[in-house]
This record gives sequence, structure tokens and C-alpha cells, in this order.
Amino acid sequence: MSRRELENEDPDRLYIVTGGRSDSGESSLDLVTLIVSECDPAPGMQSEHARILRLCRRPTAVVEVSSELGLPVSVVKILLCDLLDTGRVTARHPSSATAKADLPDPETLKQVLVGLERL
Repeated sequence: MSRRELENEDPDRLYIVTGGRSDSGESSLDLVTLIVSECDPAPGMQSEHARILRLCRRPTAVVEVSSELGLPVSVVKILLCDLLDTGRVTARHPSSATAKADLPDPETLKQVLVGLERL
């Protein structure tokens, strides 16, 4: 789907896809939250849910899911919350995958920034 088609998305279709809901109610999902499928699509499942499950066999950011589906992030968050509620996907923020000890020392980062500014 082209960017122009996405911008002109039929509001009736989006209403149907979300079942009329306009709020996901899940504030912990942001653009970089990683989504991972916990199962395969089931027969008769809503096509967008099935596509998400296939797409997220490997950790995939919410923004990537939105782009692949050609749907607004707000709509994708609603669909993801449906799948989260049923345990078909799990979500984690990328920072939870990295231990704090693995992060660089803030002083080192400052020194790198100063060095870059001098270039």
C-alpha cells in the first residue's frame, strides 16, 4: 500500500478492523515495543490478527507492524491489545532485553559526544 493510499485510508474500514474502538487502553505499547507471536494463526481469525502473528514470529517493533500492515499505529495498537489479552503475542520494551550493566558509562558517552563535536 502506498503512502498516499494509507493517508486516504477508508475510515469505515478502520472502524470495522477495530470493532469501533478508538483507544487501545494499553499505554505501555509505544513505537519501539517489541512484539513476538506465541502461536500460529487460527482458522477463522480476523485477517489483520493473522498477519500480525505471521509477521511477529521474530521480535518486531510496533512501528514495523504498522508499516507492514499499512495501518495507522493507533489501529495496530488496538489489534495488538486484542492479541495480548488472549496471550497470542507478548510485548516487551527493547530496554528490558538489555541489562543495565551492559549499557555504556554515562561519562564515556559524554566524552564521545565532546569528541564528535570537535570534528
